[in-house]
Amino acid sequence: MNKDLSRHARIDPKMLEMLVCPLTRTTLEFDADRQELISKSAKLAYPIRDGMPIMVPDEARPIEE
Repeated sequence: MNKDLSRHARIDPKMLEMLVCPLTRTTLEFDADRQELISKSAKLAYPIRDGMPIMVPDEARPIEE
């Protein structure tokens, strides 16, 4: 897939409604620019690689608010 296209890939809103943080079981927010799913309660950003969310806490990036 073209890198420019993958950078701006979208996530299906229905899938986003079903996904929750594996640590806190709270909803996630989609950051399209960074291609991450954000868990504000866990303060983690889960990466999306090749269109697939990587919902593994060890793969997540810590975030600060």
